[in-house]
Amino acid sequence: MASSTNQMLKPLTTCINNAGNLEIGGCELTKLAELYGTPLYVLDEKTIRSVCNDYKKAFEKYPHIHMMYASKALCTSALTRILDEEGFGFDTVSAGEIYTVYKSGVDMRHVLFNGNNKSFEEISMALELGVGRISVDNFYELELISKAAQTKDKTVDILLRITPGIECHTHEYIQTGHLDSKFGFDLTQIDEAVELIQNKYKNIRLHGLHAHIGSQIFETGIYPDEIEILAKEIARLDEKFGLKLNEINIGGGLGVKYTQDDLPPSTYEVGELVINKLNEVIEKYNIEPPVVFLEPGRSIISTAGVTLYTVGSSKQVPHGTKYVALDGGMADNPRPSMYQAQYVAEVANKKQTETKEVVTLAGRYCESGDILIKDIELPELSTGDVICVYNTGAYNYSMASNYNRVQKPAMVLVNDGKAELIIERENLDDLIAHDIIPDRLKK
Repeated sequence: MASSTNQMLKPLTTCINNAGNLEIGGCELTKLAELYGTPLYVLDEKTIRSVCNDYKKAFEKYPHIHMMYASKALCTSALTRILDEEGFGFDTVSAGEIYTVYKSGVDMRHVLFNGNNKSFEEISMALELGVGRISVDNFYELELISKAAQTKDKTVDILLRITPGIECHTHEYIQTGHLDSKFGFDLTQIDEAVELIQNKYKNIRLHGLHAHIGSQIFETGIYPDEIEILAKEIARLDEKFGLKLNEINIGGGLGVKYTQDDLPPSTYEVGELVINKLNEVIEKYNIEPPVVFLEPGRSIISTAGVTLYTVGSSKQVPHGTKYVALDGGMADNPRPSMYQAQYVAEVANKKQTETKEVVTLAGRYCESGDILIKDIELPELSTGDVICVYNTGAYNYSMASNYNRVQKPAMVLVNDGKAELIIERENLDDLIAHDIIPDRLKK
């Protein structure tokens, strides 16, 4: 089975130049750090387009596939343009993500609005902008969507999100398909939802079912299991209600390689399994070949991204750990603190240094748990060295905060030796832009 970009630890264009320094996208990382400052998010455009191509090739034998990038992994205007050029639609989960793709010039018919607690205002905005599908998560939302549609005299096209009862062996916070989940209708609730749509909510048009089984998935067998459940439900609903549903959304969740020990499956392996299973259930349940929505997020963007930091202070605990402090940490990458996520890093300069030491890379934030990488072997570090942490494209910037009132980093896109700023670094005035001092407290 062919390998794919999500199985790589580093961006495709990563290399060491003649000076012994790291380059990505033809750009020397130390120079990027000097020009744009650190922490700095760096995205490699070739890697992004490569993984998009992997997905398209992996599923090309099934003609009814719609690729939908899960915007929650990373949502910026420049990235949206790249993915739109690659033919991807967008799975969005907030008004902010919807607005970003809208302002980027995306055909909103290729956008799906997902989430377990959408507000009336968000739903109204989605309808106004012409979002193609809303994935409905619960009974409350059915009523809310119907009311919003009435105010705009629209008919809403939806999928029902269900919990298929599949539990993948990933971190419990990123399992979304098992029965005890905040997401989706339980299988026993589907009939009631269908009856409401048929008899009460006449301005809602049901097209299919949506399930998502988790994130950072390495177990390929769960995708066929999910398709089996969805196809069986489509056939059952047709028999009971005369419903001709023709769409299924199987989510995303394919894993990536954060460390050398991670062995994620390739997109080609997943594609073959999914297509074979689709052909099987189409015949088994005598259903029309459904339109299949696939919504990868992490596996599209994670490998393409790195984060650069500058080394500051260090502390050697007597007979213990040597801590090396970086100028970022849990506010620009909360995943190690939240999920105990592991990463690989290298020194972007001094690559030829022979002396090695085992250190713990600590963040600059006022939390003892602000540790980026424990016990990593690196060349002996000095203040001012630049550290490159790999595979940070997904869920780093998108989960970043202003903890300790620190500004969020900038982001650059690199390609063929050119670096382009796609997110400006926040300044101190940005931090207080929404602060208000009541008149009675003013001097």
